[in-house]
Amino acid sequence: MAHATIRDVAREADVSVASVSRVLNGHSNVRPAVRERVQAVAAALGYVPHAGARNLSLARTNAIGVMLPDLHGEFFSETARGIDSEASARGLQLLLSNAHANPARAIETLRTMRGRVDGVIIMAPDLDPEQLFEHLPPSLPAVLINCCGNVQGRAELRVDNVAGAEAMVEHLVSTGRRRIVHLAGPDGNSEAQARVAGYCAAMARHGLAPRILPGDFFEEAGTAAAEELLRELDGPEAPDALFAANDMMAIGAMMRFRRAGVAVPGRIAIAGFDDVPLARLISPALTTMRVGIAGIGARAVVRLTALIAGGHDHAVEPRTPELIVRETTWSTINTEQPASRE
Repeated sequence: MAHATIRDVAREADVSVASVSRVLNGHSNVRPAVRERVQAVAAALGYVPHAGARNLSLARTNAIGVMLPDLHGEFFSETARGIDSEASARGLQLLLSNAHANPARAIETLRTMRGRVDGVIIMAPDLDPEQLFEHLPPSLPAVLINCCGNVQGRAELRVDNVAGAEAMVEHLVSTGRRRIVHLAGPDGNSEAQARVAGYCAAMARHGLAPRILPGDFFEEAGTAAAEELLRELDGPEAPDALFAANDMMAIGAMMRFRRAGVAVPGRIAIAGFDDVPLARLISPALTTMRVGIAGIGARAVVRLTALIAGGHDHAVEPRTPELIVRETTWSTINTEQPASRE
């Protein structure tokens, strides 16, 4: 129907205009049957809830929405840098927001972006996908980064965190370490959980006992872990390696060991995950798993612009981390050649 209005949708769906408005604006106080009927009618009529727009091609904003878990720290700044670089090259503006692992905030962010962007990039490893994607209109192009699930068949980029953690444990074992402690990320974070799974699997293959300390991806958690391990370094079962689930926790631990006069890697090896820029700039330089943070952001923009142009993309694109061996694990007891050394 040409120039379909909200009243046309309400009449065809046999509901009130207010009900149509609630459905199209993502409100939760709508019965599932009503929601499905309104969405089906709106799609059949070609109704677009943008004033004066006949179809999406005429309602372009030349802007894309980006929702990240946080805007603080090197990981997220690198992600945003990659997204911004590619978007700028394509003449696109960014509408950037953060969710802080808060479902209500994430849902409100998606509602705010509707009608203001041509598509969205979402990184939400802490959130329940069922709850989040319920408020993501099927007609809105989206690319997901490291989300917990893909219930709408959306395009996605996903780091193989299990393989990355396994590779790090294999490296540490090859250097002679056996009492390897893992400092985990926050509870409920799918990436942190996958890294724990990879660590445990690799430790089991070598007949080694896993030990996991709680963390939260922040530097202070690394400091706290180091404090705990410092009390054990003179004991018979002293840990000989700390593998943190991200670089910032690894750096926090390393700084605490340095203040205590503990040699790294001589007394204890330290490794991280992500390869943020600071990892190669500190001394000693940090061994880590490179995930190509900025590259992931840029790739998400490439895939999103193809979807906005009318393409179809339902693939989950895997990204395999690369082992970067630096000074915090490399020592004279090692007999292997590093996979990559910088």
